[in-house]
Amino acid sequence: MSGADGGPQARLAVDCRCTLGEGPQWHAEAQRLYWCDILNGRLHWLDPVSGDAGTHDVGQLLSLAAPLATGGLLLVGEQGLSRFDPASGDVARYCDVEADNPRTRSNDARVDRHGSLWFSTMGKAAEPGAGSLYRLHRGTLSRLRSNLTIPNAICFSPDGDWAWFTDTPSGVVMRWALDADGWPLGEPQAWADFTGVSGNPDGAVVDVEGHLWLALWGAGQVVRIAPDGRLVARLQLPVSQPSCPVFAGRDLDTLYVTTAREGLAADALADQPQAGSLFAVRPGVRGLAEPALRLGQGSVTGA
Repeated sequence: MSGADGGPQARLAVDCRCTLGEGPQWHAEAQRLYWCDILNGRLHWLDPVSGDAGTHDVGQLLSLAAPLATGGLLLVGEQGLSRFDPASGDVARYCDVEADNPRTRSNDARVDRHGSLWFSTMGKAAEPGAGSLYRLHRGTLSRLRSNLTIPNAICFSPDGDWAWFTDTPSGVVMRWALDADGWPLGEPQAWADFTGVSGNPDGAVVDVEGHLWLALWGAGQVVRIAPDGRLVARLQLPVSQPSCPVFAGRDLDTLYVTTAREGLAADALADQPQAGSLFAVRPGVRGLAEPALRLGQGSVTGA
């Protein structure tokens, strides 16, 4: 597979065929890439050096496994956040999130430059306005935004001055100024408009040059966007529903992309049998090292 402009070629990394692949996350200490099959409650992993891969069935819908500064992972799941030990398989609830609302589940998530977790919720049937955007900072859980439908594209500038996110059906990626502690300032502003193109903005990650790599669900593409909002490169995938990219590997020079099979008819799956699998490409630029998640002491407050 080559880029839409004849650029670098991508390859099939793991033929996992997730129903809804999401949340790729590089665990630098373990040298493992983790990603989720949201609807099947399955956590996948890959060792990029050896090629070894495997899964953990965690018994709940989940969308991210964030490396913890104290070891292990924090699962962003259907009704809350849980600590997870990959060695033993033990899961321990950390805090509830919308546990009293059976209509919603977690969706996009990423750790910010301060080691705090931003994550979103959405309706299980993508009910309009059912979703929210949260930040977990040192044991305080805050709701940053509500009345969202499919919140996605959570990522952060290299200097931590900006956050990005989108409500996928809107077609517009928003940029939000942050203060010195990583909290939003004022209202987010429209930054990149995809309403007039094929595909909808989904997950995103930022590279070392401050450019945003954005998956376009339905278009089979990951696009690179400059800090001023200009689209400067495209990567074409052999499947139509990329969900989220991440930089991984020892040198953070490989871009991995999760994809999905959800909603594809039989004829579409016949044309793209590897839909839902994990793909990889060397884009010629490195990613940013993302901080491990730092949790506060004691019980969670807020939200």
